[in-house]
Amino acid sequence: MRHRSAATALALALFAIPATQVSSMELGEFEYLNSCAQCHGVSGMGDGPVAQHLTQSPADLTVLTTDNGGVFPVKRMYDVIEGTADIGVHGREMPLWGNRYRERAALVEDLEADFPFDPAVHTEDYVRARILSVIEYLSTLQK
Repeated sequence: MRHRSAATALALALFAIPATQVSSMELGEFEYLNSCAQCHGVSGMGDGPVAQHLTQSPADLTVLTTDNGGVFPVKRMYDVIEGTADIGVHGREMPLWGNRYRERAALVEDLEADFPFDPAVHTEDYVRARILSVIEYLSTLQK
């Protein structure tokens, strides 16, 4: 029953962005709302609709700069999102987005409208662009 509630919350969250709003978004905001907000919340404070179903509370992404001595931790965020960061002995509930973007790139035949390169051919460029766009958007959420 708990899995069904989480799945329902996730499905609702995934389709909550009106199409008219998507066209006016930057890639990072779209990617964040599509991939991160379900757990971290639209505000980035860890209060997304799926958060209550996780064993660990999602991080408050609005205090990354504060928690890092006033400097936004770009490299750390890249490693966490990509999946190469060492985040502790107990593992992670957060998906390895680098792997997911690589899988997505392998399935996409042509996204020239979104990127000036073919993701299937330039997979790492596609992954890097997606991750850096999310990081750029996260920097705008800082308190």
